[in-house]
Amino acid sequence: MGTDRGFYRDTWAEINLDHIDYNVKEALKLLPASEQLFAVVKANAYGHGDVPVAEAAVRAGAHGLTVAFLDEALSLTKSKMKVPILVLGASRPADAALAAEHNISLTVYQLEWLQEAEKHLSSDQVLKVHIKCDTGMGRLGVKTVEGLQGMVSFIHQSPRFTFEGIFTHFATADELDTTYFDQQLACFNAMVESLEEKPPYIHCANSATTLRCEKAYFNTVRLGISMYGLSPSKEMKTVLPFSLKQAFSLHTKIVHIKKIQKGEKVSYGATYEAQEEEWIATLPIGYADGWIRKLQGQHMLVEGERVPIVGRICMDQCMIRLSSEKPLGTIVTLIGKQGNEEISMDEIADQLETINYEVPCVITARVPRVYRQQGKVVQVINPLLG
Repeated sequence: MGTDRGFYRDTWAEINLDHIDYNVKEALKLLPASEQLFAVVKANAYGHGDVPVAEAAVRAGAHGLTVAFLDEALSLTKSKMKVPILVLGASRPADAALAAEHNISLTVYQLEWLQEAEKHLSSDQVLKVHIKCDTGMGRLGVKTVEGLQGMVSFIHQSPRFTFEGIFTHFATADELDTTYFDQQLACFNAMVESLEEKPPYIHCANSATTLRCEKAYFNTVRLGISMYGLSPSKEMKTVLPFSLKQAFSLHTKIVHIKKIQKGEKVSYGATYEAQEEEWIATLPIGYADGWIRKLQGQHMLVEGERVPIVGRICMDQCMIRLSSEKPLGTIVTLIGKQGNEEISMDEIADQLETINYEVPCVITARVPRVYRQQGKVVQVINPLLG
């Protein structure tokens, strides 16, 4: 990795597009032939890179794409993909015309939103909408059948809208106890059954639901975290229908190495003191890259051996303790595999006391993303250089 690859620092993330392909295809095997899968690529594809991941998912058989905000949807329209794109989050009524112009579907959940958005759509524009139902998540969504019927009636009588879909989101689909999940599903079933005419897309299955609950498929599912090779929760690992393949790995290189003596200290605050003669290597990654200070003490992999971070993590650098001298340029893996050892996304999440979803999302844009397919680098994205 280096100047010929589109970046000039010795830190990068690698995205294995073959693993994206595998995870999507394995999920599709669970679905009846009539089912459609939307790939969730919000938050820059969970930090993996929206367009490369979206393209890989579509090649693997994804029918469409979902994002959180209109800005993310517009980013995807710059590619050559011609697939449905749905914004799952809230959009402004004033932006309805922009969405219609780019053939982007929006989520709606208030009659008042529709009434206001209609004013912003020109006479030749039609906006495709999916109605979000709040069945117990307590986030966005219409909560009653009466409210749903009012929105559907308005959409049908207006020439400015097409009723393209209806959906909900589960709060506990990744838990083995399905009590609350079943309550939400029953509520959504009732709302769908209240419709005289069903829209083309009916969906409530996120990754957790797709992997374990066929009764909630309806005719469309949304594959998010598991497309990236990560389990929706720890407890779900025991019931996964296939082995997931993690797509994201993170690497850097040793840029400096030195031998320090017993009693010498390392990094800010002088919190680390050598207990004997030690080899200390400096790495060009720090909390400004998303490798935050709470990861002090976390292990990395050097030539297949686990080695610890010592001292406080700096903004742009951190230090590790080695068992022996290593050459400059030696690759260090922060997330991923080396030999028989692996540092998984779940291990980093445990160290951070969070969930695996968060880890790739917080690795910042100044870390270049390198995309591999069939063992070869096929693309590099470095936003700092455009």
